Parts: sequence; C-alpha cells; structure tokens
Amino acid sequence: MEHRSQAESALGGAAYGMLFVLGVVMGVVGGFTHPVWQFGPLPVAAGAWVLALFGVCLAAGKLMRARLGAFTTAVGWLLVTMPFTLQLGSGDLVIAEGAPGYVYLYGGLAGLVAAYLLSPSSSSASWLLRGYDPKDPT
Repeated sequence: MEHRSQAESALGGAAYGMLFVLGVVMGVVGGFTHPVWQFGPLPVAAGAWVLALFGVCLAAGKLMRARLGAFTTAVGWLLVTMPFTLQLGSGDLVIAEGAPGYVYLYGGLAGLVAAYLLSPSSSSASWLLRGYDPKDPT
C-alpha cells in the first residue's frame, strides 16, 4: 500500500472540494437558466445543460482516475437541484413541470449515472497527485 504525505492528502481533499463546489455552481446556474432557450417545443438550453453536466462529471472522474470524482460533482449538483423541485408555500418553483424541467432533471440524473459508470473504477492515483511522467504514456 502506498503512503501519501500530508501535502498530497490535502491537495486531494482540496481537489474533491472544488469538484463539489463546481457541481453546486452548475446546479444553481443550470436550475435558473435551463428554460431560457427553446427551439419550438425542444428545450435546447436544458439539453445543453444535460450534456455539460455529463461532460463535467465524466471529466472529473477521468482526471481524478476514480469514480469518486464524478460522484463528488454529482452530489454537489443534486444537493442544489432537488430542493429546486419543491414548491414553496407561496407557489414559487425553480424547476417547473414541462419539457425543459423534465429534460433538465431526468436527463441530468441519467447523465450523472452514465458519467459515473464510464469513469474508471480504480483509484491508482489521480493525475493531480501522481504528476506527469513523459516516459509513461498511460
């Protein structure tokens, strides 16, 4: 088993923390902007947010070389998005019923699951902690 220094552990924790914050930011911005642009009945902005969420989560998983990278970003998005689906007493609702809301919510969930499953399952070491060795192309 490989022992990591305190600096490497802190760097890994900071990286995962930033991925969580990235998921939160994507949830807030996407929650308010997903119904903005439609092309006829097609919710183009919601579809673009689903693709962006999938791409960011997949990239996080691949760059951290662990499914935990994709999972951390997804948890940040979910913690913001799920309360947005609740209707308040005054009738306010951020993610409303309709095609944009359904595409953003259910498409986003499908994108998160797909990104998680496509991420590497081994946590040999992230690119951030391992560094780059020009002799090793992997």
